[in-house]
Amino acid sequence: MSLHLLGVAGSLRKASYNRALLRAVGETLPDGVTLELFDGLGAIPTFDPDDKTEPAPVAAWKQAIAAADALVIATPEYNYSIPGVLKNAIDWASRPPPTSPLRGKPIGLVSAATGISGGMRAQYHLRQILVYTNSPAMLQPEVIIPRAQERFDASGVLTDASTRELLARFGVALAEWIQRFR
Repeated sequence: MSLHLLGVAGSLRKASYNRALLRAVGETLPDGVTLELFDGLGAIPTFDPDDKTEPAPVAAWKQAIAAADALVIATPEYNYSIPGVLKNAIDWASRPPPTSPLRGKPIGLVSAATGISGGMRAQYHLRQILVYTNSPAMLQPEVIIPRAQERFDASGVLTDASTRELLARFGVALAEWIQRFR
C-alpha cells in the first residue's frame, strides 16, 4: 500500500500545537503512507467570488490537494469554530464545485488545544463545511487533544505516549478509510 497524504494546519503560528500534531501524525503513520505538510495558507488571498482569476497561491493549494490521496486537517478552535484562514482556503478550493479537488477527497481531522475541549467544536463545524464538497471525513478514532501544552515539549515534540498510541491507531484507520474511496 502506498498513500500520499497532504497535511494542513489551520493555524499560521509557527509554534502551533496543531502543526506539531501534524508532524506527530506523520511520524506514526503505517509503512507506505507519507504525509506532506502544506504551509501556504497564509499566502492565499481573501476569497472573493467576483474574482474569476486563480492567484498562484490558490493554484498551488488546489494542485497539492489534487495530488494527494487524502487530507489530514489539523484545526485549532477559534471562537468555537475553525480559523478564518482555514475557511478561506476551503472556500477557494471548493470552487468551481464540479471540479473542486476537494470533491470526494477523504479527510482525516485532528485538533489540539490548551483547553479541555481539544478543538471538538471546530471539528464539528469543519465536518459541516465539508458536506458542501462531498469530502468524506473519517469519524473514528477521533483525535481531539486537550491540554496540548502537557503533551508536547517546548520545541513541539510529542512526549505523551498515550497520544502517540492514539495517532498510530488513527493512521492505520485512515489508511483503511482511504482505500474505501480509491
